[in-house]
Amino acid sequence: MSGDDINPVETDEANPAGTAETDPAGTAGTDPTANGAAEHGTAETDPAETGVAEHRRQVLYWRLLARLFDPEEQPGLEAASVAVVEDLGLPTALLDPRVSVDNVVQRHPELADELAGVMAPREADADDHSIGSAAVRRAALASKLLLNVFGTGSGSVSAGQLADWQSDAGWLERALGHEPGELRGRPGNGDGEGMSGVLAELEGDLVRRMRLREVLADPALASKLTPSMSLIEQLLRDKHNLSGVALANAKALIRRYVDEVAEVLRTQVEQASAGTVDRSVPPKRIFRNLDLDRTIWKNLPNWNPEDERLYVDRLFYRQTARRTTPARMIVVVDQSGSMVDSMVNCTILASIFAGLPKVDVHLIAFDTRALDLTPWVHDPFEVLLRTKLGGGNDGPVALAMARPKISDPRNTVLVWISDFYEFGQSQPLFDGLEAVYRSGVKLIPVGSVNSSGRGEVNPWFRQRFKDLGTPVISGHIRKLVFELKNFLT
Repeated sequence: MSGDDINPVETDEANPAGTAETDPAGTAGTDPTANGAAEHGTAETDPAETGVAEHRRQVLYWRLLARLFDPEEQPGLEAASVAVVEDLGLPTALLDPRVSVDNVVQRHPELADELAGVMAPREADADDHSIGSAAVRRAALASKLLLNVFGTGSGSVSAGQLADWQSDAGWLERALGHEPGELRGRPGNGDGEGMSGVLAELEGDLVRRMRLREVLADPALASKLTPSMSLIEQLLRDKHNLSGVALANAKALIRRYVDEVAEVLRTQVEQASAGTVDRSVPPKRIFRNLDLDRTIWKNLPNWNPEDERLYVDRLFYRQTARRTTPARMIVVVDQSGSMVDSMVNCTILASIFAGLPKVDVHLIAFDTRALDLTPWVHDPFEVLLRTKLGGGNDGPVALAMARPKISDPRNTVLVWISDFYEFGQSQPLFDGLEAVYRSGVKLIPVGSVNSSGRGEVNPWFRQRFKDLGTPVISGHIRKLVFELKNFLT
């Protein structure tokens, strides 16, 4: 159905205000407050004005849907939408998907605050079902964000187009109440799982459509790339086909992304619980540990009312000792393509814990073979360069490499990161992990740890780990940080 077929301004029935013949957007005869440049709040509207506003908002949404499914303009919808946007006092550049949101905000800086949170849930909207010009204004701004982010078209993509899309996606994330990048695979609040997956898939598709090798070979074009999980995954897959300037630019992007994520994860490790106090260790008798309140309470019987003095014959100190024996942390990472997000995050996380005192970290990556990456565990950048994404899964091979590293089971944690699709090796792997768990090792099976918590885990394994008493962690990486820091410190 074309836009001409559904032009909703032909008859009075479609426009309660009765002004359709002279105003194709149904904007005539409205209250002066309909000019959105002056109105940002809510106002009382009569039924006629509500009908006009609802009609105008539907025009914008019909136009959005038409452009998303067919890049060709529908003249009727375009003309009506232009009339609505102009009447609201908004720039017509909002209707042009070729104009980035950054460009719109650069020309009209007053829109920056309006765009932030424009799509976030509003309490007023839940209580008030009337539609005013403020709602139409929000619809116009939201339509711009949705069209620019979801109308990715087809064909090849340039580095500049990818950079513009990433910026527009950042504006959409702000509009939804998140920080830029938060819904696209970086550690953050981890809300909005559905939108997170969609944005990540869109970005991945754009990266695949870009002639990445040619872009990386040109320093000017490579400098326009913003590192993201989708881009890092593509670089890791293609790194063996790069050389010279292209390889150097690829490594620079990976290093930049690793440093950005490491900074966020390091903060989360510092903020996580620091473990329980070891009560079996006597307190250190230094002034810093003196428990003044308890000392006074315990010595109250020594109070002398005659000279009004408290005589202290015993001092009490706080117990602050924590783990004194070095803990061993063994991280086993499935490097199949489906686990790239978790692999990157957990590789960086392992390097952070490797920097803590009294923590001995070992790192193993596997597909059909196992690779001991422990010598490079302090440098996640080097670890990622040595991984090879793709291939099948052979968990028992990785477990055979990890088992000799367990010398003190009660003081060892085994973090197993995988989707647990073993293709015929399921029972042997579970039996081996169960034996390790029953030996006293702290077993933490991990299905997905990223900002979104998205990721599929073999339900057969999920149920058996749950029955064993060590359920699979799938969600925000803070869950794994909490578990590890409470055990290791």
